[in-house]
Amino acid sequence: MPIPLSEYPRPQMQRQNFQILNGSWSLKFTTDPQPQKTYTITVPYCPESQINRTLKESETMLYSTHVKLKTDVPETETLIHFGAVDYKARVFIDKELKIEHLGGYLPFTVVTDKTEFDLEVEVQDPSDTKEISRGKQSSNPGGIWYPRTSGIWQTVWLERVPKKRIENLELMPSLDGFTIKVNTTEKEVEEAQVKLEGKDIKVKTNTEEFIKIENPKLWTPDEPNLYYFDVNYKTDTVKSYVGLRTFKVQNGSLYLNDKPIFHHGVLDQGYWKGTYYTPSSDQDYITDIQKIKAMGFNTIRKHIKIESLRWYYHCDRLGMLVWQDFVNGGGKYKLFTITAPLIIGSHIKDNNYKRFARNDKEERLRWEEEAMQTVQHLKNCTCIAMWVPFNEGWGQFDSTRICENIKKIDSSRTIDPASGWQDQGYGDFKSLHVYFRAYKFKKDKKNRAVILSEFGGYGLDTNTTNTKSFTYKNCRTKEELTNAIVELYEKQIIPAKKKGLTASIYTQLSDVEQEVNGLLTYDRSEEKVIPQRIKEVSLKLLEK
Repeated sequence: MPIPLSEYPRPQMQRQNFQILNGSWSLKFTTDPQPQKTYTITVPYCPESQINRTLKESETMLYSTHVKLKTDVPETETLIHFGAVDYKARVFIDKELKIEHLGGYLPFTVVTDKTEFDLEVEVQDPSDTKEISRGKQSSNPGGIWYPRTSGIWQTVWLERVPKKRIENLELMPSLDGFTIKVNTTEKEVEEAQVKLEGKDIKVKTNTEEFIKIENPKLWTPDEPNLYYFDVNYKTDTVKSYVGLRTFKVQNGSLYLNDKPIFHHGVLDQGYWKGTYYTPSSDQDYITDIQKIKAMGFNTIRKHIKIESLRWYYHCDRLGMLVWQDFVNGGGKYKLFTITAPLIIGSHIKDNNYKRFARNDKEERLRWEEEAMQTVQHLKNCTCIAMWVPFNEGWGQFDSTRICENIKKIDSSRTIDPASGWQDQGYGDFKSLHVYFRAYKFKKDKKNRAVILSEFGGYGLDTNTTNTKSFTYKNCRTKEELTNAIVELYEKQIIPAKKKGLTASIYTQLSDVEQEVNGLLTYDRSEEKVIPQRIKEVSLKLLEK
């Protein structure tokens, strides 16, 4: 049986000596009567999608597999990488606890000297019963909420690496080269080599070094040029790449490489039919990007989910700008808090933790730590143009301070502090979500750039579930849906752009469960619109 998702998971720090651990694992639930039933599950697909069982708050599930390295090299260690496990993971090697990790969306690593061992992962997931980060997952899916994804949902893999090795790379592109910092296990400053375009360039480890590129080819969605290079340190070698580009907001417009650019995008929930958070294959990532790009879009807003690094790599190489949402959390969202800006136009101060269902101080601190880890994790991705910490007030708190802290880690990108509403008057953007009514452009009173960060949501019902279909406007045929979307752009978005709108994000890339407002079907088997007509209106929108 082929190993699912067998591609190297981390394209910007790739080693040759690796082993994918995806495939058949054993799975047990602690609440099952003794002797506990043993399921066979295919990692990295969640139990909700395979055995139709959701992990309850009171339960623990235990994954197990036996690992034997295919090759062994003297003076090396084994790194076991977990792409993402939702939510609390405890990892055991031969019954010895090696790590405890909280958070369902970020990677973590276990180190061992062993080359053959029993690997166990104990998982708990309170989901929306606690104020933890959970995104669009719900114990009661329906409307805009989707089924849960518990346990291992990204690739598990290992590397056999030198004990003295490269820990990570920090890359910061500009228009004539890039800064590189080669962080190693040995903290002192030593020598490493960067091999780029046939040249061996000496750099110091644990130190920022600038590499100038003659006659640079810049990265854009139309010309996604990437520079591939190797980094050698002692006996360790990693392959990586970088794209040369800059982002900023200036005079009410978004800029790429010091030139104004309109971000013409779609909202992407990152769900796949039957497998939820995890695609069936790496090609699924590629297909989504290519189909949307073929319709003329240049931007994807990755909505309240952190994707596998493979997805960002494909955006880098295929040419797609990305707005990266952080994963929202908090308690049960209060209806007045998330609708007041729409109904009465008032915006509540987001240090009112009770109003925003953010009473748990420990979970606020944990979310903020996860937010900064998200920036560090994805910082090298060429495609990411904007960070989006909060969406529609869900779990929002102290957004001004948090955005300032994000800038301390990464000042190279723009930030939409509060997408949709609960605007605190801070930052470079007036960010709007407009459904159910016509959009008319208005300049921001604070002279910030205006972005329509969600709109549209027109639907064509392809729902095959037993739940009630959800959409913002229902159409009966592919032609009717296409006409409605084209009219929306021609009568509202294109005129708004001429007046100063600098970005628009259409809802959404694909159907998801009961939501039927996608440009593609849930299984991606067909476009629900006529692609050429969407491409034609895209070209009108992107005209200079």
